[in-house]
Amino acid sequence: MSAPPPKGPPGGAPEDRPPPAAPPPGAPAPRFGAPHDASVPRMETVRVTAPDLARRAALEKTRSRLVITAFCFALLFLAIAGKLALATIITPLTPHLPALASRPSEVPPAEPASDQQPLAPPAPPGHEQRAMITDRNGEILAISLPTAGLYADPREMIDPSDSAHKLKLALPRLDEAAVRERLSSEKQFVYLARQITPREQLAINQLGIPGVYFQPTARRRYPQGRAAAQVLGGVDVDGHGIAGVERFFDQRLREDPEPLRLSLDLRIQQVVHEELTRAIEDFNGIGGCGLVMDVRTGEVLAMVSLPDYDANEAGQATQEQRFNRAVTGMYEPGSTFKLQTVSMALDSGAVNIWNGFDASHPISIGRFTISDFEGKKRFLYVPEIIAYSSNIGAAHMAVAAGTDRQREWMAKMGMLSRIGIELPEVGSPLAPPASNWKEIATMTIAFGHGIAVSPLHVVVGTAAVANGGVRFRPTILAAEPDAKPREGTRVMQQTTSDTVRKLMRLVVTDGFGKNAEVPGYYVGGKTGTAEKSTRHGYNHNSRVDAFTSVFPMNAPRYAVYLMVDEPKANASSHGYATAGWVVAPSVGKVIARIGPMLGLLPDTEHAEEIHQALYIPLQPGKPAGSHPAPVAAAVARPDLTHPGSPPTGHLPAWPPQQEAAPRPSQPHDAAQPHDPRHEAQTAMPVAALADR
Repeated sequence: MSAPPPKGPPGGAPEDRPPPAAPPPGAPAPRFGAPHDASVPRMETVRVTAPDLARRAALEKTRSRLVITAFCFALLFLAIAGKLALATIITPLTPHLPALASRPSEVPPAEPASDQQPLAPPAPPGHEQRAMITDRNGEILAISLPTAGLYADPREMIDPSDSAHKLKLALPRLDEAAVRERLSSEKQFVYLARQITPREQLAINQLGIPGVYFQPTARRRYPQGRAAAQVLGGVDVDGHGIAGVERFFDQRLREDPEPLRLSLDLRIQQVVHEELTRAIEDFNGIGGCGLVMDVRTGEVLAMVSLPDYDANEAGQATQEQRFNRAVTGMYEPGSTFKLQTVSMALDSGAVNIWNGFDASHPISIGRFTISDFEGKKRFLYVPEIIAYSSNIGAAHMAVAAGTDRQREWMAKMGMLSRIGIELPEVGSPLAPPASNWKEIATMTIAFGHGIAVSPLHVVVGTAAVANGGVRFRPTILAAEPDAKPREGTRVMQQTTSDTVRKLMRLVVTDGFGKNAEVPGYYVGGKTGTAEKSTRHGYNHNSRVDAFTSVFPMNAPRYAVYLMVDEPKANASSHGYATAGWVVAPSVGKVIARIGPMLGLLPDTEHAEEIHQALYIPLQPGKPAGSHPAPVAAAVARPDLTHPGSPPTGHLPAWPPQQEAAPRPSQPHDAAQPHDPRHEAQTAMPVAALADR
């Protein structure tokens, strides 16, 4: 029996087993035949020479420098990428073309042909930077915004049709056929578009069309839209003023970059615009105008003319909208002129405040008849003539002063010449020549007929009779804070002005101007309703209603004037279309709104003292020791009679002259409240002037 083979280790013979793998460097090295826990670390010794150490140090330094350089380049490229994104995507910038601005404005003479072409054609004339226009508070009324003009050199065009199509896509308002025709011409310069915006300029520049260039220009804009549109006027496509302030100060606006500061106050302008618009709409008028002026300087704070237009769309405005009724329109002023008549008569001494005239009958002179609206039909004192707006009394008063004196007065007050304000649209008054200024003209002009002036003429005249008797030339420019006070021309005595102020206040407290009263502002003024004349005479159904006023009458500061053209009666006016119903309420609303804006608060604390200072009786008596006016005796004339009165002979004084004549027994007008103050003095020393 054979012996079993010797047992070897599991897995086969020792020679069949693979040799053990070498342990990694630094790993513990087991000893053969020893347990695993008895393993010990392998120890290896490496020798590094000094040159190797130096080489390693140099490599480390180089690696650090490369890292720093790479980081710097990364930052640089990141900054460039950010700048490109900002300039081309986020906020793209318009191309900067400094060479265009320095090119000559005129096309130079053609040079001999050569192989070299000019870089670009000569640019068209550029626009100067036009100065801004502001109101007195610095609010911008007109400003020039940067734009560009698009032009091209057809000689540099590669494909005119393709270029025209691309330009049409960038500027839809272009006519592609017209542009194609221009680009196909043999000219050196063709204009393609004016006043393109920076965004449009950028879009065209990005097309990369050769031969297309830009010329820096400017576009005039009016941020306030309709506000003072007729006053500001406008400019043409070349930036030259063509109307209003833009035209009058054209050279100043082009040469002086400082803003032009006007006397207008946008706040006051807006208030007048709103109230005037409401009055025109309520009474179905065809238009109107409004003015506010400082009576101490002549500065115009508001000038409104309706209908108006958006100053940015002046090309679409009609002739009626561009018409400035305040300075261009000439209207018969109506009874507002009675302030001039009474001022002239009192200042000359021809009439005293206690005088009166017979207004019991209409005046017939030739084929004309002068009558009163809702007349008292009795003898009227001078205050009553103004308060009740008597045409008959005003006519007698003017005749008492005389024709020559009236014409001299009107010339002195500027009623016969253009008003001197800085607007090119100022019109000329219409008045009879001296050779034709007869007695009938004297009588009708006394109550504002037979003469036509602008509303600004009326305001200037009203300011002069209320501010102490000094006439200031009106101005649209604001005075500088450190400027000397403006000088005016004295046209009447201070005492005359003081008396007329009381009469103006009387119109509002006791006359036809009651609807203009504003508590605490002591408004004074005069209504004016003038029938419009036609080829066939006056049209009784077509009129111009106006109210001229000043406030406060105890210390005059501002004049306010409103006018409505061809108003129609409505239920609120009880069937009347006269100034007392149509315009006077709107004037009161304007004063109530603008007073606080102008720094004037209503004074009700001293109401009694102010009322007493402004008081004048409707029927004043003759002061003791005074002399009668030189018109006490009246002589009748065949050509100036009342219906039914004798054509010749002397008229007796009416009422009979005595030291203390009793008040005529006519009943008091029911429409006017009875005030016993007006009957305190009733002496009547002067004869009636019914038939002089």
